[in-house]
Amino acid sequence: MSDDLTRATAADLAGRIASGDVSSVEVTQAHLDRMTAVEPAVHAFLHVDGERALAAAAEVDRARAAGETLGPLAGVPVALKDVLTYAGAPTTAGSKVLQGWVPPYDATVTRRMLDAGLVILGKTNLDEFAMGSSTENSAYGPTHNPWDLDRIPGGSGGGSAAALAAFEAPLAIGTDTGGSIRQPASVTGTVGIKPTYGGTSRYGLVALASSLDQPGPCARTVLDAALLHAVIGGHDPLDSTSADAPVPDVVGAARSGDVRGMKIGIVRELGGEGYAPGVEQRFREAVDVLSGLGAEIVEVSCPSFTYALPAYYLILPSEASSNLAKFDGMRFGLRAGDDGSHDAEEVMGLTREAGFGAEVKRRIILGTYALSSGYYDAYYGQAQKVRTLVTRDFEAAFAQVDVLVSPSTPTTAFRLGEKVDDPLAMYLNDLCTIPSNLAGNASASFPVGLAPEDGLPVGLQVMAPPLADDRLYRVGSALERALEERWGGPLLAQAPELVLRPELVEGGPQ
Repeated sequence: MSDDLTRATAADLAGRIASGDVSSVEVTQAHLDRMTAVEPAVHAFLHVDGERALAAAAEVDRARAAGETLGPLAGVPVALKDVLTYAGAPTTAGSKVLQGWVPPYDATVTRRMLDAGLVILGKTNLDEFAMGSSTENSAYGPTHNPWDLDRIPGGSGGGSAAALAAFEAPLAIGTDTGGSIRQPASVTGTVGIKPTYGGTSRYGLVALASSLDQPGPCARTVLDAALLHAVIGGHDPLDSTSADAPVPDVVGAARSGDVRGMKIGIVRELGGEGYAPGVEQRFREAVDVLSGLGAEIVEVSCPSFTYALPAYYLILPSEASSNLAKFDGMRFGLRAGDDGSHDAEEVMGLTREAGFGAEVKRRIILGTYALSSGYYDAYYGQAQKVRTLVTRDFEAAFAQVDVLVSPSTPTTAFRLGEKVDDPLAMYLNDLCTIPSNLAGNASASFPVGLAPEDGLPVGLQVMAPPLADDRLYRVGSALERALEERWGGPLLAQAPELVLRPELVEGGPQ
């Protein structure tokens, strides 16, 4: 019974809870039991909120028994990336500088889920302040990929993706600044959606780069992601960058899965040298599937995409150096050196030295330099010009096609520790995903099979115009149905069973 509940889709669980076939408490307890069994090896969560989760589940069961109207996902568990606030639960953003901080308020995304009756299981692991592509930059230890515990689950939101792939949660929330939802989805065989910028609220999100950050849904199926997207999306007056526009009919698109007559463009610049053979093979096969389903496939050139990566790694550090200035030991979180022998400025320095990890310090230094007098126009200003060119390339492409496609990542999941000492190699993992963040359009990653050379998941990225998020779900649903028919079931059904190795259980992060 427990295994049956943890492997069910969110849509199926919601239906069973609504019909009274199973209670939300039973579903929630099954997932908490699963977490107890596999968390020592996977380390997807930084905080498990079991007591409140069971209380919330019991309230859903009470409301259902009383005949109250409930939302379409009421009673279904969800995992929340630990960069969004949840009143009463620790929010660390994966950093020691926020260790022990318990926010007194909910992020809008959190509040909308709670109002819809979803049950928050806990907070998931991430690279510190969402800076990274492997979750190895977390101050609380790395998360392990359930497909192979020696490999990364992607980043920064590796905890949310791993929780899904390990069947610890049927739904999860991530945030995407340069690919932090899509890249983890790709390497764990799950679904990850980056909504249009402004399509989901950033209120209550610990900011990394305010013009790039975007919360979004993560799931094991396209429909489940759409159902969660419909809950969290929409205008929020508390977020000045929130789009005052209705949420596209993402659920209807996910149920449709009809790509007949759609024009799909393959981005010429996102492929070729540097891409693993198995990634390109599965990508081409998936494109052929879409063609067979009635879509028209063309090749599109977006020449400015070549410069998106260096532009991003000037814009993001610049915004991060500004956003992270508030972590000074004066107001909340860690305070170091406050023993009466140091003045306020020295306490700030000691706090940042002790509280920030190497990657965060690296990006703060880079961003501060790029914004400094005499260098602003040469670096940050030029990067913003490239951003405009990337946006224009998207506009020109979307004048020709309905959506664009590419591999989600150049390679499959690499081994833990393989790139941790080579920042440039790590940054290249975001090569395909960064352009959509710079332009602010909608994009997603969907699983399209296993690479022949290593048997690890491969993702296909779909990019749609701003506020056309429903197109992502049309393409993703069509692919999902066709490929699962070919595979004989979901891709995650092919994942090896987790082996709880002693060295991880006893010596790894708890």
